[in-house]
Amino acid sequence: MRILLATDAWEPQVNGVVRTLTRTVAECRAMGHEVEVISPDQFKTVPLPTYPEIRLALGVYEPMQERFKAFEPEAIHIATEGPVGLAARRLCLEWKLPFTTSYHTRFPEYVSARLPVPSAAGYAYMRWFHGPSGRVMVATPTMREELDRRGFRNLSFWSRGVDTELFRPGRPVPDLLKDAQRPIFLNVGRVAVEKNIEAFLALDLPGSKVVVGDGPSREELAEKYPQAIFAGARFGEALAAFFSTADVFVFPSLTDTFGLVILEAMAAGTPVAGFPAPGPVDIIPGSGAGAVDENLRKACLACLELDRTAVRAYAERFSWRAAAEEFVTNLQPYPEPEKARFWRRLRRLARLRRRPKPKPPGIPG
Repeated sequence: MRILLATDAWEPQVNGVVRTLTRTVAECRAMGHEVEVISPDQFKTVPLPTYPEIRLALGVYEPMQERFKAFEPEAIHIATEGPVGLAARRLCLEWKLPFTTSYHTRFPEYVSARLPVPSAAGYAYMRWFHGPSGRVMVATPTMREELDRRGFRNLSFWSRGVDTELFRPGRPVPDLLKDAQRPIFLNVGRVAVEKNIEAFLALDLPGSKVVVGDGPSREELAEKYPQAIFAGARFGEALAAFFSTADVFVFPSLTDTFGLVILEAMAAGTPVAGFPAPGPVDIIPGSGAGAVDENLRKACLACLELDRTAVRAYAERFSWRAAAEEFVTNLQPYPEPEKARFWRRLRRLARLRRRPKPKPPGIPG
């Protein structure tokens, strides 16, 4: 199947949405599907205000028309609600093409945390954006229930996976942590207000607190909590070593829809403590791989009693191949006979539009 993916979240951005999409594309291609990705790095961009690491694409609509016609997709998935997603949505509606979308980020809460914009306005936009979608893919039952209450329709599950080869127990201790007092409580992610990292740093816990990641709040938090270790952004095996070395992974976010780092910590054998919010409350209870509690300190201390072997075993249940298969099942391919007729008609119209217009007859002198 030819699958077109339109997304505002793509490399070189570093976040859970990008990791989910890049791994899904790789798995789909390994399964034999042809995937065309339309992403911001293919256009002129400007930085998103208050979030400069994210670039907003400009002048997307017309080039996207040509990309659609050249690729002739059999299924279209719009992953994000930014300029690339908006252009793809507009094109699908104008050309009457079925498409699916996914809800990766609690966008209204993110905006409200940064700007004086009520979350109700954000949800009105999100309902409008996802309204025409044949299926809105969500990662957890909690998010499905929440969006259903907020008036979203056509909701379907699309779970996540973890790389159990990269994230595994027994990696060497990073130099930065060789002298750190045990137990080591770790947080990994973007250091920004919407991640609620201060709820972790303010806890009265034994041992050491470690934050891996970068972002606009890092300087301020490092100054306010000088006893914490701020390791900056780490990737690949260097990141996996932090996960493996920690005694407990702490996930204080209230705005994520899943939290891939939860599975990455578990794959390293490190139990996860979190609030009973979307993501943790869907993954952790009953797993033996972590604890959720309104009292985050209590959840952190409870994790110290868990069996790390059982934590790793739980993470092994999540595969990227299974997640990609679920994604493909959720797609709504264009029906075969209609598809051929549609693209043939579109190519004919494009040729007619490109023909030079006849010159008007001259006026006799």
